[in-house]
Amino acid sequence: MKRLLRPGLEMPRLEMPRLGLPAFRLRILVRSVFILLAVATVALSVVLLREEKERAWQSYQHGFQRSQAEVMARLRHPSGQLALLNSASLGQGATPLAPLLLPYSAIDFDDQNKAQQAVEMAGCSVQYPDGASVCAAIGNNPYAGGFIYIVGSFYAGELAGRERGALDLAAVHRARVTLDMRGTTSRWVAPFEAMAPASGTAAGTLPGARGRLTGFVDAGGDLLDARARPVRDFRGWLWQNGQCRDLAGAVPDCQRRTFYSIRLPVELFREALFRKDQRLVWPPEDLGSMRVRVEMQAPGEGPSLFDSNAPGAQPSASLTDVTRSLLPGEKVQVRKMGEGEERALTFKGTELQAEPSSPWLIRLVSWLPLDAPDAHATPSGLDILDTPTGNYVVTFTGNLRGLEQGLAAVATRMSWYLGAMLTAIALAWLIVEVGLLRRVTALTRRAAAVSYNVQDGHIGPRLGDLDVSDLRGSDELGILAGGLADLLQRVKDDIQREQLRAQQERDMWHAVGHEIMSPLQSLMVLHGGPGDPGHRYVQRMQQAVHVLYGTASPAEALQAADVPQGRLDLDAFLRHVADNAHFAGIAQVVYEGGNTPVVVRADEFALEDVVTHILRNADRYRPAGTAITLTLTASESTASATLHNVGATIAEDLLERIFELGVSDPDLPTPVGEGEHRGQGLFVAKTYMAKMGGTINARNTADGVAFILTFQRLG
Repeated sequence: MKRLLRPGLEMPRLEMPRLGLPAFRLRILVRSVFILLAVATVALSVVLLREEKERAWQSYQHGFQRSQAEVMARLRHPSGQLALLNSASLGQGATPLAPLLLPYSAIDFDDQNKAQQAVEMAGCSVQYPDGASVCAAIGNNPYAGGFIYIVGSFYAGELAGRERGALDLAAVHRARVTLDMRGTTSRWVAPFEAMAPASGTAAGTLPGARGRLTGFVDAGGDLLDARARPVRDFRGWLWQNGQCRDLAGAVPDCQRRTFYSIRLPVELFREALFRKDQRLVWPPEDLGSMRVRVEMQAPGEGPSLFDSNAPGAQPSASLTDVTRSLLPGEKVQVRKMGEGEERALTFKGTELQAEPSSPWLIRLVSWLPLDAPDAHATPSGLDILDTPTGNYVVTFTGNLRGLEQGLAAVATRMSWYLGAMLTAIALAWLIVEVGLLRRVTALTRRAAAVSYNVQDGHIGPRLGDLDVSDLRGSDELGILAGGLADLLQRVKDDIQREQLRAQQERDMWHAVGHEIMSPLQSLMVLHGGPGDPGHRYVQRMQQAVHVLYGTASPAEALQAADVPQGRLDLDAFLRHVADNAHFAGIAQVVYEGGNTPVVVRADEFALEDVVTHILRNADRYRPAGTAITLTLTASESTASATLHNVGATIAEDLLERIFELGVSDPDLPTPVGEGEHRGQGLFVAKTYMAKMGGTINARNTADGVAFILTFQRLG
């Protein structure tokens, strides 16, 4: 704001009163609303997260029970029991074949459908890349005969059967079976002997083939000994359907699915059944170390149509299927009754890749309470599985940690939206706080300060420090602040002008008093006698002028004073001053000039004040008994009057500054009887000389100081 006051006339600062709580209730209300909104947003998020945890807990309980049911259903299924009963053997690999323990006592190997169904339900088949399969297993009842059952399928062309009594096996399809157990190796060869095909061939298919696999002890080679007799307990069957594998039509020599079912007699099993010297152990403890090899050969010397030792075989049954029913982190332990924990089988749910979540959110989810009394207890379950070889205890253990991590991952994703909402609330709060409340508060404080300072009992109306122009704007508050700022500016300008006018009046009175002081000094000399009746009145006038003189500085009053531009004979003026100086109390003033008139531009009374101030200054600092010399020099355009006194010189750095108001030489002695000087006389002299178009300068001489007054000469 532009100030109209001179330095030193600024208004004092406003006193800021302490406002009470009601003055800020709008701010408190707005801030409370925003805080409540932020707290409500966070509380709503926490409540929703707790409800989501409640629903997730209930859903997990149902899922946990469903997982138990599915796992038990898998374990009770023949394929599950097969995998459980042969868990050690299945872990050794698919080939070479090791006989498995079936979940039922025997296989009806004479019926293709029954044998195939039993194998498929048990899931004991080993699958090969070319589509072939084989299952080697024993029944769970040792008294069913102690056999190894081999059931499988392969692809072959039209089957060639052996005629009864034929010894050359190279011209027929045949099976070779090898069994290694307990250090001994048994081999059988079983040629195919065709039987009449079944009636009712479907349209577009070839007639099926079926026949026996008659087993002989394999002595090596493809030629039977004439004395060879079939093994009585070796039984086998071969069935071939009429559907070609690769062609849509029926081609006589196309590859067709061929099923086989073999019951392999094991003498060592039979001997164990009837031995009374030791207890029968079933299944045999060395079942997993037994090895069975099955080869299906076509007529001729070519490679086998199927070899159970071929690479790439994969077991179809596995307990790893149990884990598919488990949720991440859940655990199932299967332990046979009577055995220790070290022999128990443990399965864990597939661990999913955990989504990133914040640790503090995981702690928050864990802390949230649930309505269920056992909500924070780890879910668990227990069941009994009955198998032909004994009972198993199945223990289920849940995973609440996974549930909490899943909720924390969801909460982490939703926390971005919560953060965005809180950021929006904070931004809105900031906009209201900075754009509205701050301005309202500033306007309230400043208005309260004005009201406080204009009340009775305070220093007075001090509006100079109140400025609301920074609150201007295009909105309602800005328009109100702008109107108030304009009104206050008008009031401030009026107050400042009034103060300036009062100060000017004081300066004018001071200037008047200052100008009266010089004539009064002369009157004091003229009426200096104690008996002079005018002496007392002159003293009273001096006292009154001193009162006015001490009220303020005369600088601005002298600057504003008008000095007439007259014509003056400088020679006659200086002569008159020298002749009459003693009347003003300044003795020994000598004029050294001629009698030629020198007319200059000057005012007689103003110049008399100038010369009087210089003479008093010279008289104050000259040695007693020395004279003050006045000289006059003139040129065509200027004239100069020099006033010289003997005495101390002026410091060089003060030669220019002594004409400034309030500046005097501090090293010069003060004459006896005079008080402290104001440094005002030379300032008045310079001011008057400037108004008359002249100049004044001071210079040091060899024996004192000289003041030179320069005037414009008139023709």
